[in-house]
Amino acid sequence: MARKQTIRDTDYLVISARVKSLETRLLTEERLEQILEAKTGEEAVKLLQEWGYPQLDAARPETMDAALAAVREDTMADLAEGMPDKRYLELFKIKYDYHNVKALLKAEVMGVPADHMLMDMGRVPAADLAEAVRERELENLPEPLAAAVAEARQVLETTRDPQLSDIVLDRAAYRDMADLADATGSAFLRGYVAVQIDAVNLRTAVRTLRMGKGTDFLLGVLLEGGEISPDAVLKAASGGGTGLRDLYGATRFRTAAEAGADALSGGPLTEFEKRCDDAVGDYLAGARYVPFGEAPLVGYLAARETEYTNLRIVLMGRAAGIDPAVIRTRLRASYL
Repeated sequence: MARKQTIRDTDYLVISARVKSLETRLLTEERLEQILEAKTGEEAVKLLQEWGYPQLDAARPETMDAALAAVREDTMADLAEGMPDKRYLELFKIKYDYHNVKALLKAEVMGVPADHMLMDMGRVPAADLAEAVRERELENLPEPLAAAVAEARQVLETTRDPQLSDIVLDRAAYRDMADLADATGSAFLRGYVAVQIDAVNLRTAVRTLRMGKGTDFLLGVLLEGGEISPDAVLKAASGGGTGLRDLYGATRFRTAAEAGADALSGGPLTEFEKRCDDAVGDYLAGARYVPFGEAPLVGYLAARETEYTNLRIVLMGRAAGIDPAVIRTRLRASYL
């Protein structure tokens, strides 16, 4: 178990000032609108270059993702220099480790290469993780990740069902994040993990009901660690969209639950997914008004993750010829 650390806001005076400076370079809604309305793809890329991004080629998604990963690593390296506790950066890398394990195990079973599915943005370099999984030499991986790889592989080899191995990895990923957040001693960071778990559980409930699967299946996939207990979600889901609206009506997930109920009646999932992400963003928004401490740092790191998501939505949507009005409906709420 990692050592729990006492947070002192004054430890973050320098890094908070750096974060406030970096926030001015985030892509605002107005800047995203300029990219969306650019007459050509070349003009959109030029605008992004003016705002500090490298050339992003939406026609080659793998190249674009690699470029975004490089930008992300530069940001992490910049912030690491003045950060009292590097675990705040580590938390934002955990999900990519588990994503990569999912890709590697599925590729292994299918007998195909996984290289094009890997994202080199985790704690463990993608190439090192691929070698460890392939050679079954897990001792140099972080302990929670190594245990999850072994369990997920056993489930996949036994059942041949990648959905079940994904459930193992998702549960391990959020437990890993929650344990790390607890170890930092930051209530704000722990709250950020909890609100993400709440979003995951709401998504899971809606998707399960849409697929016509029962509450027995749902019970096995809901995650512990959110503000809303799995038992409460399970009970609400038994009442369908109305039950979910009632459960989440007094929470920041109210509009997400309403969109989920609409999705259960045949409406689009895209609006529901956006509303879930926006609810997480609503939690983070409070960090903008904290003068110093770890909260502005967490808020900024999460804001950059949202920015990368929005950039992919805009650039990929433009490349696919999707109407700008449709793309707008998919954009996550801006931090600024």
